[in-house]
Amino acid sequence: MAALTGLSVALLSITTATPAQQAPPAAPASAPPIVLRAAHLFDGRSGRLVSPGTLVVQGGRIAAVGDAAVPAGAKVIDLGDATLLPGFIDAHTHIASNHDDNWAQGFYENMLRFPTEQSFHAARNAKLTLEAGFTTVREVGAPDFVDIALRNAIRDGLTEGPRMLVAGHALGSTGGHCDAAPFPPERVTPLGPRDGVCNGAEQCRLATREQMKYGADLIKICASGGVLSEADPVDVPQLTPEELRAIVTEAHTWGRKVAAHSHGDLAAKLAVEAGVDSIEHGSFLTTPTLQLMKSKGTYLVPTRMTQVWVVEKADTYPPQIGAKARAAGAAHQKMFKEALRVGVPIALGTDAAVYPHGMNAQEFGDMVDLGMTPAAALLTSSQGSAKLLGIDNETGTLEAGKFADIVAVPGNVLENIRATQKPLLVMKQGAVVRGP
Repeated sequence: MAALTGLSVALLSITTATPAQQAPPAAPASAPPIVLRAAHLFDGRSGRLVSPGTLVVQGGRIAAVGDAAVPAGAKVIDLGDATLLPGFIDAHTHIASNHDDNWAQGFYENMLRFPTEQSFHAARNAKLTLEAGFTTVREVGAPDFVDIALRNAIRDGLTEGPRMLVAGHALGSTGGHCDAAPFPPERVTPLGPRDGVCNGAEQCRLATREQMKYGADLIKICASGGVLSEADPVDVPQLTPEELRAIVTEAHTWGRKVAAHSHGDLAAKLAVEAGVDSIEHGSFLTTPTLQLMKSKGTYLVPTRMTQVWVVEKADTYPPQIGAKARAAGAAHQKMFKEALRVGVPIALGTDAAVYPHGMNAQEFGDMVDLGMTPAAALLTSSQGSAKLLGIDNETGTLEAGKFADIVAVPGNVLENIRATQKPLLVMKQGAVVRGP
């Protein structure tokens, strides 16, 4: 084998780096400091509100929290009656995909759109997400590696958006939720392992390696059927135990976590037993499966607001999709309340693209509507998503030394959790992207 050139070695190190190693650099330490003041501060760790709240930002990171002298030459931003919070983290997005209220029209336009054109749509969606207060997201599946390209463009300062951890293509079986629609094979070429469709343990291992080769930070799988796909039952397992183990073992060996889409209970149980790091949606999970998740430390990413959305829109979908939406939505409410009772670790995730991009913060209020306290709902981002993504040593809480990922919302957020939907200020790594 020929020796690798210097460029080849550099490219290989970029491709195989873990998400933590791919963290973007902080702003230069020479940048003028910024002091943020507000009536309240929620640090994302204690679960309590401190009044008043003060943050000193220097070089893209938090330099001090609380009473501290104003550095010479600092810019002071006084937000008045507001709450300072850690930048929100969404563990389940599809920023590289579009939302369309007309399901059929969206399907048609997506089929005709070139990947390069879609990348411009993705950049718009990323900007909307950042301006909504989400400074970090986990993108759990996109076609044509658009998500990897978008992550790199944001990292390199070519476009605005949240820090992204991306999955490449989601992995699943032929005919499953991660496969394409059942187009006539003579007209549309069926998908294969590079596109995320795999059958048998060895093909699934190959598909996992393909995503990591092209830059995936994590692996996303479809363990069960889905709601917004026509051909597959929502609660049927779609990967065998052998396939699941091959994917999880390969991903974990390479330092990648595995997110498992699963509405169905049996599919989720098999995925948890195989060692996945999170179950996405979880509509039909039963108490024993939730208890298993708690015992193994497997996160639930409930995407509650998407369940609310699809139930409200069920009549606008094709009949078979509408029926699945109603069934999953009804089961999800009961499941979520049971997950709270059992004490399953929960990470905030929304399934952005099922609803219009930029509405992500509705998830906080929708979880509170089902019995979660406002403080606990906020912690599903700062303590839940940050830890699930493996970036809690860099962001997620307002602590000295961490990235200055900061959101300010009006009033006392613990008295009005829906204030998270109206950010006054958004700062990503020390740069103000929304607000004064």
